[in-house]
Amino acid sequence: MLPTLVGVAIITFVVMRLVPGDIVALRYAGSSVPQDIIDKERAILGLDKPMWVQFVDWMAQLARFDLGQSLWTGHKVIDEVWTRLPLSLELAVIATAFAVTIALPLGVIAAVKQDSWVDYGIRIFSVGGLAMPSFWIGIMLVLGTITFFGWAPPLVFTSIFEDPVANLSQMILPAISVGYRYSAVSMRMTRSTVLEVLREDYVRTARAKGLRESLVVMRHALRNALLPVVTVVSLEFAFLIGGLVVTEQVFNLNGIGKLLVDAVAHRDYTLIQALVLLLSAVFVLVNFAVDMIYMVLDPRIRYS
Repeated sequence: MLPTLVGVAIITFVVMRLVPGDIVALRYAGSSVPQDIIDKERAILGLDKPMWVQFVDWMAQLARFDLGQSLWTGHKVIDEVWTRLPLSLELAVIATAFAVTIALPLGVIAAVKQDSWVDYGIRIFSVGGLAMPSFWIGIMLVLGTITFFGWAPPLVFTSIFEDPVANLSQMILPAISVGYRYSAVSMRMTRSTVLEVLREDYVRTARAKGLRESLVVMRHALRNALLPVVTVVSLEFAFLIGGLVVTEQVFNLNGIGKLLVDAVAHRDYTLIQALVLLLSAVFVLVNFAVDMIYMVLDPRIRYS
């Protein structure tokens, strides 16, 4: 995990400084500010130092668990992130719960009822989720609730600890729009893996012993088919933390994704580096957790 995060830190640091222009040039673009003032501003922000010196200073800050200050707002990066992270994390958790609740049962039913009208209906439903962008689904949901029910989600975010009803009324529509696409990916993976497992010899043996079909599917087939499904679910969950920029814009949600886009627009090197490293850490930790879950789901891994 550590080499991955160090590699991400190096690549992010170098690439951001190879892009023409910096935050000082952006701040004074189109103005007649003298060059010496611009140079002083760069010196204050530490942008006049050689690149390797800036990188060493940044890594030293990270070693002290100090993410630094935003170059644009002047606030601490940890404060900027902490105000947005709960919203993105809550949306990812609700969307994941919604997606898994739909994907697992429908994926198993489609596999058991292979090539029946039920299977075709579930496959059409899943292909629709893959074909339609989540932000477009969100727009249709908002228009539908306004047109048919005269209701629209609140524009101001309320913490779930302050008012759970107001919070869920704002989060339910984006969670459904994101979770539908999320469930489509997991649904198709569940169907494929369960179909593969149902053809195995031990499943035929279980049926030959006279076990009920539901017991064969749930205990023998589904558990052994879950490894690829868990992988897909975990990676999608990690993506949801910072990859919902357009969806957040549709529902006026100030999450991590929108913060990252704003930081790139402002050339806020410190904030960009912290956010990219944070999202990379989420991916790495989620993958590590999935590796541990593999040992629980498949005892054969523990004996290898």
